[in-house]
Amino acid sequence: MASVPSLASTVQQRLADALSAALPEAGSADPLLRRSDRADFQANGILALAKQLKGNPRELAAKVVGALAAGDLLQEIEVSGPGFLNITVTDRAIVETLAARAADDRLGVPYNEQAGTTVIDYAQPNVAKEMHVGHLRSAVIGAAMVEILEFTGEKVVRRHHIGDWGTQFGMLIQYLVEHPHELDHDKGETVSGEEAMSSLGRLYKASRTLFDSDEEFKARARDRVVALQAGDPETLARWQQFVDESKIYFYSVFGKLDMEIHDADVVGESGYNDMLNDTCRFLEESGVAVRSEGALCVFFDDVLGPDGKPTPLIVQKSNGGFGYAATDLSAIRDRVQNLGADTLLYVVDARQALHFRMVFETARRAGWLNDRVKAVQLAFGTVLGKDGKPFKTREGETVRLVDLLDEAVEHATEVVREKDTRGELTEEEIAERGTQVGVGAIKYADLSTSATRDYRFDLDQMVSLNGDTSVYLQYAYARIQSIKRRAGATGPAAHPELALAPAERALALHLDRFSETIAEVAAAYEPHKLAAYLYQLASHLTKFYDQCQVLSDANPPEVVENRLFLIDLTARTLHQGMALLGIRTPERL
Repeated sequence: MASVPSLASTVQQRLADALSAALPEAGSADPLLRRSDRADFQANGILALAKQLKGNPRELAAKVVGALAAGDLLQEIEVSGPGFLNITVTDRAIVETLAARAADDRLGVPYNEQAGTTVIDYAQPNVAKEMHVGHLRSAVIGAAMVEILEFTGEKVVRRHHIGDWGTQFGMLIQYLVEHPHELDHDKGETVSGEEAMSSLGRLYKASRTLFDSDEEFKARARDRVVALQAGDPETLARWQQFVDESKIYFYSVFGKLDMEIHDADVVGESGYNDMLNDTCRFLEESGVAVRSEGALCVFFDDVLGPDGKPTPLIVQKSNGGFGYAATDLSAIRDRVQNLGADTLLYVVDARQALHFRMVFETARRAGWLNDRVKAVQLAFGTVLGKDGKPFKTREGETVRLVDLLDEAVEHATEVVREKDTRGELTEEEIAERGTQVGVGAIKYADLSTSATRDYRFDLDQMVSLNGDTSVYLQYAYARIQSIKRRAGATGPAAHPELALAPAERALALHLDRFSETIAEVAAAYEPHKLAAYLYQLASHLTKFYDQCQVLSDANPPEVVENRLFLIDLTARTLHQGMALLGIRTPERL
């Protein structure tokens, strides 16, 4: 089905037509329509127009009102202040617009088949290292943006740029060669994610201890790095074993986060090795990069060190080794030239902003980024503890992500059990709901905060039924399902002929904003605005319940059907919006 125009776009068009008819000298002027608290909409464009035409804004506004025909769409148009138009639409127009949205599987949200290709770089754990709380935001924000962009029609290519290369692998591989029995299981044996990482963690600590204390081992480990980079078959096989074991672990943690990660989308640092020399050669030959003290560097006038001297982006070190920049620039080349990207979206910690600014500018100078192809860092802040300091364990260690998820699910399961006062849920259902509520709570706390801001991790608040939490939204959805079950044979049906109560109107007008909210969120990469929309929707629903009884014998059948229609569309909108954020909506809570 074609997309359904929102009331705002319909009113905008009607106003634009009236402006052209009343003031032909104005050309195609923008009415500057926006949502309003004083009426349904307010148009501010006549003020700027009056300045341009050297006319009285109130008189011009009156002319435009005269050209607007009242009818099925517009109930009242008032000239306010120096020349604003306050516009109220009819209840009929509201219900008919929502009925058109309800008839569409996509709730009227447009799907742009001519949209471009976005490569999203997110969820980037490191091989042979446990995932910690610092890995949470990239995964959650990136997964939400994938869903939102795909929903609007964008072709999305996922990329998980895992840390799978570097000197620590020489150390690990050499240790395993010399201590083959320290791996807790045989190669090829099926192990769980936790077992795989526990084994790798022990290996890493033991090899690091030896590396720091034994100069001869350190020399052998460095030789092993050279062998790895040269493609020595035995060394590569050992390295591949570490990567495969780590992936088992990654996928188990992402599974707990209710996220799908596909093997084909995991292209780590090693995936760009074959491109590094070409990247450096092109940058040097084109003059984008220059040799400085033996290293290949890119300089920027506005990036200075503490001594006031330019701080370069080092692409290749003086010893011939490659820095992160070489890999990141090669990835840009691959994503633009081979994957056909129009947009590169990096969901990366805000603390790496300078690095990416320099990388993107280098890629622009090289011609890989231009007016047609852009790169954007969707930077995110830090997860803090309740005390407002970086989130650590009591021992001062970084919090393991798997422990955080397990604790959230455990906490949420108890909340679900306590709320099930009638004993309607089985233990299996309580456990399933607990997982959905716990994981949803973590995701929503992250996504409801502007990505650039830090946020406090407070499980008690996250699983509260009150306030801006995913549980509040999940409960709103489940409550609607409960009402629909009680309605029995009486189904939802739109009745445009009915007058709407104030709370019905407020809920309906907010439902109409879903499509424009999705468009704003996709354009600006701001999933917190979708979370805010959904919270406001659930808040409107709460007020609606307070003022408008849905199933009441005192109401005529058409009122009951119309209210069932409103809450059914609310449930579908909550379900779709939460799904785009990666959060489940249980039918019963």
